[in-house]
Amino acid sequence: MIREISAEETGKLRECMESLAAHHNRVSVNFQGCYPFAPITDNLRRFSRELTEGRCRIAAAEEDGKIIGFCKADNHDGLGKLDYLIVLEEYRGRGCGRELMDWAMRIFKDAHAARVEVKVVDGNEAIRFYEAYGFRVNSHFLTYIEGRQQADLPEKV
Repeated sequence: MIREISAEETGKLRECMESLAAHHNRVSVNFQGCYPFAPITDNLRRFSRELTEGRCRIAAAEEDGKIIGFCKADNHDGLGKLDYLIVLEEYRGRGCGRELMDWAMRIFKDAHAARVEVKVVDGNEAIRFYEAYGFRVNSHFLTYIEGRQQADLPEKV
């Protein structure tokens, strides 16, 4: 079941956020071990604030009362931003990701977003999922982290 959540419920997203951080740390080509950049608690507080202010909407996929995935959609001045889409690994392959993505795309369409963006961690196979919805690489977003030496980075395969 997919439903929108309220600002008071953002704490229920913690397990999904922890799973996403672990996934990024596993698949990131250049920044394994760096996720999340901000503490999960700070992100959840930000989600709550943005929901309260009407700056985003969040839908959650639930099974037996447990949140097993969620999607955060932001839309400002004709630009849609798919900020998060995560389904816990043990629940993947059941169509939850597709339902959450379809929900987000309806949100963007209803808000008349002329463009929708999503950032994907380099090395994340989810890029194929987004490409199936018509997303294409527009640019490469480069990040520098102070103190992270070249020797600390994994070799590209």
